[in-house]
Amino acid sequence: MRPIANPNFAESVAASFQKQGAMHLIRATLPVVEHGLTEIHVPHWDGVEQQHGFVHGGIVGMIADSAAGYAAMTMAPAGASVLSVEYKINMVAPADGQKLIARGRVIRPGKTLIITTAEVFAVNDSKETLCALMQQTIMVMHGKAEK
Repeated sequence: MRPIANPNFAESVAASFQKQGAMHLIRATLPVVEHGLTEIHVPHWDGVEQQHGFVHGGIVGMIADSAAGYAAMTMAPAGASVLSVEYKINMVAPADGQKLIARGRVIRPGKTLIITTAEVFAVNDSKETLCALMQQTIMVMHGKAEK
């Protein structure tokens, strides 16, 4: 793992997460922020469901993208921001749980590009079932702070 480029990465990630209206809209929280790893949790409620009662795939992709992106941000230097370049997601089971957990993790840190992955789990009575797997490329935007 790469050395810590921003000793205040947890505060930077938390501040960025607070700026995301989309995360507030779906009632997401960010309870885990570690160097190279983050988690986003979303409760299952009717506002995030699709027609079968599962959490919508767009929500699954959204939290996977953000969890992995924030994992990448933990590796970025102070004063830099991160932006998704691409991701590919596989839905492997319905997102049917009391809540979802997206775990984002850095696979390969880089100066300009960071490769990440995320797993999204549906949680029922503390039992986790994998429902999606994502791979992502993040661009580090040096000297470009967030709005």
